[in-house]
Amino acid sequence: MNMSIKFNTKPAKLRNKLRSSLLSATVASIALMAGPVSAETVRAVMHSALRVLDPIMTTAYMSRNHGYMIFDTLYSLDSNLVPQPQMVESHTVSDDGLVYKFTLREGLKFHDGAPVTGDDVAASIARWGERDGMGQVLMSFVESMGSDGDNVFVINLKQPYGLVIDSLAKPSSNVPFIMPKRLAETPSTEPILEQIGSGPFKWMADEFQPGVKVVYEKYEDYVPRSEEASWASGGKVVNVDRVEWIVMADDQTALNALQAEEIDYWEQPPADLLPILEANPDITVKNLNGLGFQTIMRPNTLNAPMDDVRIRNAAIAAVNQKDVLDALVGTPELYNICGAMFVCDTPLATDVGSETLTAGNGMEKAKALLAEAGYDGTPIVLMHPTDVASLRSQPVVVAQAMRDVGFVVDLQAMDWQTLVGKRASQASIADGGWHMFITNWVGADVFNPLVNNMVNGKGKDGGWFGWPEVPKIEELRTAYATSQSLDEQKKIAEEIQKIAYEEGMYAPIGQYFVPAAWSNKLEGVLDGPAPFFWNLTKK
Repeated sequence: MNMSIKFNTKPAKLRNKLRSSLLSATVASIALMAGPVSAETVRAVMHSALRVLDPIMTTAYMSRNHGYMIFDTLYSLDSNLVPQPQMVESHTVSDDGLVYKFTLREGLKFHDGAPVTGDDVAASIARWGERDGMGQVLMSFVESMGSDGDNVFVINLKQPYGLVIDSLAKPSSNVPFIMPKRLAETPSTEPILEQIGSGPFKWMADEFQPGVKVVYEKYEDYVPRSEEASWASGGKVVNVDRVEWIVMADDQTALNALQAEEIDYWEQPPADLLPILEANPDITVKNLNGLGFQTIMRPNTLNAPMDDVRIRNAAIAAVNQKDVLDALVGTPELYNICGAMFVCDTPLATDVGSETLTAGNGMEKAKALLAEAGYDGTPIVLMHPTDVASLRSQPVVVAQAMRDVGFVVDLQAMDWQTLVGKRASQASIADGGWHMFITNWVGADVFNPLVNNMVNGKGKDGGWFGWPEVPKIEELRTAYATSQSLDEQKKIAEEIQKIAYEEGMYAPIGQYFVPAAWSNKLEGVLDGPAPFFWNLTKK
């Protein structure tokens, strides 16, 4: 689904917006040293600053976006969600389905000049498989991995598994990026110390200014595939010399910068500024992510009182999706009230368990659950990122909804990168821990039980932040992985969603769409679940 959206906007509103933006115009010019950007450089304002550079250690989308710039993948999904070979030239599967051999393309080189080998691939997939939910399922079927010659990667399975290629083509967090063996051997709980991949761009470490600017340069020795680019698949042809990600936490500053041609691309402009961008004939506004985003609330099952399922379900019952989406997006054309954990308008969509969220009638249920659990007024620590437009409003709405049913909420303001670091902590509340946070996922990250990290029931050892331990869910995810028909998968997915709601593992609090905006001087902007900077040309 591609969305090009038009709005009716009152002239007074436009004048007010434009007047308020004048104050930030000077800031943008100073930050960018003024003047139009050269045709050799693309400047972009992303949804957040980049701080965590290791795209395997975290599921944060800025780290994923960074990964796509400098790393490559064995396979990638095209726009029809079909896996296509990327670094792989060809592969074979043994007659018994237990041995997969992948032959790498000729000419693959890391940015330090070293050739990409099967050993690099094996180490990279092993590290990814420790962190990623779909990777963990794949690893449960793997007997061993290794190389058979410099350019051949081999997977030996314990039993046949039909989702090997789908797993290696996972398009979003965590993406199975390939890195040098010496980096991939870094424990998955520790960050890699160098940013060296074999992808279409090189990381310019000496120009990195955390919280200010990130710089990538074209990797001249990258050999693109010959196929047409489609999502993350096909030829990653780089037509510019540099890409710079400029940090602008102030939306008005970014608005002015795009209109003044001081930046070329804005990843996630807020909904209330879209009418101004649409009114500018020199700017394109378009939704590039057809599955949209799912915004979710995630409780921490380790810290009391959220370790009580009744308290978790009370928090979920208190929330009305429409209230969240009205605050986040405001424009009904850009959101969908949707309780499907695996995304509405997909084969696995079901509303089982989501009734209070979508109907907004759960207040009495929430109050009853709090009373039954004997809630004693313990403050609930809800982390609130204030520097990301798509995450600012949800915690405020959720906090008020929880207060309305009797919770005491400690809404703790912080920047997103601080939250990304803090949510990985299993510390108690007394030691700086947390009870709940809210984040957003692209639809491609949640549309089945294997990619959806929030229905991972592994607990503290292998689970995603919040760490629910639900063995039955893990049994069902394994059954899903080995199921042979879509009808069977649908039944399993519905049962997983039912249990996930009953256990209060998480709550999808709305589906929404975020158009990107860019100068008409850019051509070749690709659709996809992440922003891609190859295939672009600039006039």
